[in-house]
Amino acid sequence: MTEDTRVTLVTGGGTGIGAAVARRLLEAGEAVAVTGRREERLHAFAKELGEPQRLLTLPGNAADYADVSGAVDTVLARFGRLDAVVANAGYATHDSVADGDPAGWTDMVLTNVLGPALLIRASVDALRRSGGRIVLVGSVAGFVPTPGNLYGATKYAVTGLAENTRRQVTDWGIGVTLVAPGRVETPFWAEQDVTSLGRMLTADQIAGSVVWALGQPAGVDVNTVVVRPLGQPN
Repeated sequence: MTEDTRVTLVTGGGTGIGAAVARRLLEAGEAVAVTGRREERLHAFAKELGEPQRLLTLPGNAADYADVSGAVDTVLARFGRLDAVVANAGYATHDSVADGDPAGWTDMVLTNVLGPALLIRASVDALRRSGGRIVLVGSVAGFVPTPGNLYGATKYAVTGLAENTRRQVTDWGIGVTLVAPGRVETPFWAEQDVTSLGRMLTADQIAGSVVWALGQPAGVDVNTVVVRPLGQPN
């Protein structure tokens, strides 16, 4: 890689949207670091791509600041710069506040809400130096209320975090984009019956929106991108 090769850190990058973003960036000749809790999944992803030198895999918990800041430090040590971060790690418990199992809620809230905030905190100094960009992967569920849905509440928090962050860092030359997908064919829906949901987007289609946001010209800050499949009314 050359001195001006762009470097992006993607959380939750071993599968789904995060992996699709990493693939697109690598295909464009950029350098990418991906994090994830499952080391074997990250190794499989790297092996699938032929273990390119421009790909760095970093096992860790997106809701643990030591892991997140350590990932940023490792990226800077390996590539010498950081130009963008994509806060993609997140999941849903697929239950409700009225009848769900609270045992699974703490980890979901920490991953979905605290995780992006920790990534911003850990990377903001490097992004300020590079005039970089932050992309937060939210959800349509962060705009349209779903009865009893705590996952949606976490994504409302991400929607707010994106704008709150933008207002602080815009004078520092850092761009902030919230990409909020509708229904997407990803492991998010594992063990869920999706036959009644209708048409769904692919992870690669959403990755296209993320990469588009990252590739905006200098001085342009696209703030909110909501992407639904045709046929999704809400």
